[in-house]
Amino acid sequence: MTKLDELLEQINREHVYIQTHNFPDPDAIASAYGLQQLLKHRGICADICYKGKIDRYNTDKMRELMEIKLLDVEDLSAILADEDEVILVDAQKGNSNIIDITGDEIICIDHHPLNDKFSYRFSDIRPEIGACASIVASYFFENDIPMDEKTATALTFGIRMDTMNLSRGVSKMDVEMIYRMFDLCDKEIIHMLQNSNLYFEDLMAYSQAISSIQVYGNISFADAGKNCPPALIASVSDFMLALVTVSFSVVYSRNAEGIKLSVRSEKKALDAGKIAGRALEGIGSGGGHAAMAGGFVPFVGSDREAQLLVASIKERFCTVIGEYGVDVDSVAWNAR
Repeated sequence: MTKLDELLEQINREHVYIQTHNFPDPDAIASAYGLQQLLKHRGICADICYKGKIDRYNTDKMRELMEIKLLDVEDLSAILADEDEVILVDAQKGNSNIIDITGDEIICIDHHPLNDKFSYRFSDIRPEIGACASIVASYFFENDIPMDEKTATALTFGIRMDTMNLSRGVSKMDVEMIYRMFDLCDKEIIHMLQNSNLYFEDLMAYSQAISSIQVYGNISFADAGKNCPPALIASVSDFMLALVTVSFSVVYSRNAEGIKLSVRSEKKALDAGKIAGRALEGIGSGGGHAAMAGGFVPFVGSDREAQLLVASIKERFCTVIGEYGVDVDSVAWNAR
């Protein structure tokens, strides 16, 4: 039996919900859409749902061009029942980046480190894969299911975005799926989406981060400003790694609920997910891949108290990273 066959055996209803992580990115949306098309091919209707909003222009443009219908979980609160079956993609139950909705999470397809506190009827969780979209794409080819241009374009874009054009956390499967979908996707649309990813307002976040950056050895910390969208925080964190002196980046933003962080690492010896988890243990939550991770620290208080909390978070990261033998004792330079 293929993975898709195993998955289908666990679905008992003619209609299911596919839930992505909050504030979904191209990989999450593409994975959900690809799975929706697979289920449709096998006679199962599925709605895609999420919490938050789509922050990035190219993500929303992909949704528009591919005609992907997404439902806000808040609009489903009066409809969902405990017996409704839910499939999680690009996220796992219990993680901080996904809301627990009404329904039974029966299946999980993901590429993040395993959260073994929860179990499913079926799970396909492969942390070694660079993009969840690669896993979903493989289901098409393993089962000889035709893939239309829209699906191929969405999945290809999802893979490219989550692996930074096959340059970060990429696996052999990611490369293979890009190759197999090469003649199926609309390459002009992908080029357009990859080169149209900034609103004018986004520049303010980059400006704020650049003006606030602090570099300790090869570790950088930067403030993306208040209420910066999660996807933009991640983009700024990626941007900071372009600095020759930086190989580990932490970018943060305060919102109404607390401090949101995005963590990036270029060194195999510095596992971003493990470091974020240890640094934020006891005050918040953190985790993810070796190259890319995130975190959140709940907080409500004054600006002064927030500054003190951020200083403590920086110290925690420096302490954990220092245990890896990295010199973080002194500030190399501090932007003003």
